[in-house]
Amino acid sequence: MGKENAPERYKNTGGRCTFDAIPEVSYDRGVPIRKKNNMLKAPENVERAKGLTYPFGMKWQPEFGQVTEVADGVYMLRMWLPFGLDHINLWLLEDGDGWTIVDTCVDMPDSRKIWEQVFEGPMAGKPIKRVIVTHMHPDHVGLAGWLTRRFGCALWMSRTEFLMCRTLVSDTGKDVPEDAITFYRAAGNDEDALERYRERFGGFGKAVSKMPDSFRRIVDREVFEVNGRYWQVITGSGHSPEHSCLYCPGLKLIISGDQVISRISSNVSVFPTEPEGNPLDDWLRSCARLREILPDNLLVLPSHQQPFYGLHTRLTHLIEGHERALSQLFDHLDEPRRAIDCFGPLFKRTISGDNFQLAIGETLAHLNCLIGRRMVMKERNEKGVDFYSQRPNAGDFETETGLV
Repeated sequence: MGKENAPERYKNTGGRCTFDAIPEVSYDRGVPIRKKNNMLKAPENVERAKGLTYPFGMKWQPEFGQVTEVADGVYMLRMWLPFGLDHINLWLLEDGDGWTIVDTCVDMPDSRKIWEQVFEGPMAGKPIKRVIVTHMHPDHVGLAGWLTRRFGCALWMSRTEFLMCRTLVSDTGKDVPEDAITFYRAAGNDEDALERYRERFGGFGKAVSKMPDSFRRIVDREVFEVNGRYWQVITGSGHSPEHSCLYCPGLKLIISGDQVISRISSNVSVFPTEPEGNPLDDWLRSCARLREILPDNLLVLPSHQQPFYGLHTRLTHLIEGHERALSQLFDHLDEPRRAIDCFGPLFKRTISGDNFQLAIGETLAHLNCLIGRRMVMKERNEKGVDFYSQRPNAGDFETETGLV
């Protein structure tokens, strides 16, 4: 993947969105099997790797703005993102005389323009009946308010995600809380890094259209109907607090959001709002739970990268990968270290720029998980910096989770 399929103005901007006008999306290019309303059907190009099967290929990338059928009445809309992870897969579900939309993209002029083209083209002018958002991150919730207001429909979302999103949006324009500075100083940030954080604080709300003042709550195991088919909400946690996956037994598929992706592991981080949180434990338990309650023969429709089969295999990979990282981090703490001294065993590469704060959050998630297992202890020095080290007689922590 890369920027070879990006709109021309993005190619030399380092991935930053310039918000210029984009060319009209052409529905005459892409895979050759044509469907009604200028939609395309995903190509059959089976590839296999690391226990997973990719029915449309490992490198399948419809052009940005293209709507492609991946299952009966289920369509993928691939949108551009101005980040390192440069795209998101959104899902359009035929729903009687209208549509159900799953996730929305970041709020920016380009994404609104593509949606306008899709309304009149592939969606054939039929209304959106509801907008379902898997979780609160801006690439998923960004245009939810705009879409629900335009079509007079409800936002369906889990309560924790909705309320947390509104809280984060409300930070826009405010000064940085002192608790947040204390948090990042404790991780080992110097004053230059803290100043960069101050400059970026509040950016979340800039990528999200005005949120609705009300919503329709969805909960774990809830059942609802789309186009005469039974769908069920399956929640997970760790990447976000109450992430909703959407499971359709009749179609043998699951819209997995960021909970399960084929070749990358979603960011699992600790943030200043909950410094003692243990989201990695939540993530590992969620992965184990999904593996237990869902069948293995589902087509997985993730928010990033390509659809695949092999749900149980991928969930096991995710669990085992984090357990290996925890083991390596524990070994690294044979002497006291700050959080920023622990990037090496987790990331195996130099961390800089925009990735620095994300890496701190992910590192703290692993450290807090080890603390929760009573393998590691933390001590704060007189400068307010935390140092982590192995707890004496920590034992064999690999047997404590029972998840692998």
